[in-house]
Amino acid sequence: MNIRNVLNKIEKPHGLYPNFLSPVTGNWVQHHVSIGGLGDSFYEYLIKSYLMSDKRDEQAKKMYYDALEAIETNLVQKSPGGLTYIAEWRGGVLDHKMGHLACFSGGMIGIGADDGEPEQRKHHMDLAAEITHTCHESYARTATKLGPEAFRFDSGVEATATRMSDRYYILRPEVVESYMYMWRLTHDPKYREWGWEAIQALEKYCRVDKGFTGIRDVYTTSPSPDNMQQSFFLAETLKYLYLLFSDDELLPLDDWVFNTEAHPLPVIRTECMQGGEAGKIQQQE
Repeated sequence: MNIRNVLNKIEKPHGLYPNFLSPVTGNWVQHHVSIGGLGDSFYEYLIKSYLMSDKRDEQAKKMYYDALEAIETNLVQKSPGGLTYIAEWRGGVLDHKMGHLACFSGGMIGIGADDGEPEQRKHHMDLAAEITHTCHESYARTATKLGPEAFRFDSGVEATATRMSDRYYILRPEVVESYMYMWRLTHDPKYREWGWEAIQALEKYCRVDKGFTGIRDVYTTSPSPDNMQQSFFLAETLKYLYLLFSDDELLPLDDWVFNTEAHPLPVIRTECMQGGEAGKIQQQE
C-alpha cells in the first residue's frame, strides 16, 4: 500500500504511468508507457484490487479510472480500417504497436465497466469489445489463425506483424483471456466461436507428441516449432479456454478474481473480515 501511495502522489506525465521507477529517487527513470509488457499488471491490479476488496478499496478504484481516462486520451487509437488499439508512448511520441501481452486489456476494461453512470459503463464495454475484436483480427489475419507477438498499424498495415522478430507465437493467453471475460460479461456467442478457432489452430499447429509447442512464424502454414511449452500455457491459456466453455457458476466473477497468472483468489466479503473495523478498508491519502 505504501508503494501505491507513492505512485498515487507522484507527478505523472499526462496522467500516465511510465514503466520504470527508480527505487532510490522515487522518480520515473524513462517515459516509456505500455499497456503490454512491463506495464500491464500494474493497471490490472488496480481494478482487481478494487474488485477483490468487494468494491471497498476506493484508492485503487480512483487510480484505475484515472489511469484508464489517461490511456484513452493519449494511447487509444482508431486505425483507418476502424480497428481500435492501444499504442505505446515513448517520451511523447506514439509507437503504433500493440503487443500480444496488451490484449488482456479487453477483459480488464470489461470487468471494470460495472461501476459509474450507465453511459460510462456502456462506453467502457464498447471499448472492451473493440479492443478484443482488434486482437481477434491479429489472429484472423495470419495463415495459422494464431496471433503474433506484436502487431502494428502503419504503412497501410493493420493488426499485422511487420517485423520478423514479432512473427512468433509462444502459446500466450491474453487474447483468449479477453474472450473468456467478454463471454462471461455479454454471452455474445462470437467469443466462444473465436475461442474455438484458437483451439483448432493450437491443435493443428502447436500440438506435438508430448504436449504443445510455440511456433516461429504465424504467417506460414508450415511453421517451425520452437520446441518449448511455456508454463503459462497450462496455468493460463488452457484454463481460460476451459472457463470460456464452462458454465458461469464455475468460478463466478462475482466471487473470484484471477490474478495476472490466472490463479483464482476469493473476493474478501465484509462478513469475512475480522475485528471491529470489519467492512472498512483504510483509505490512504
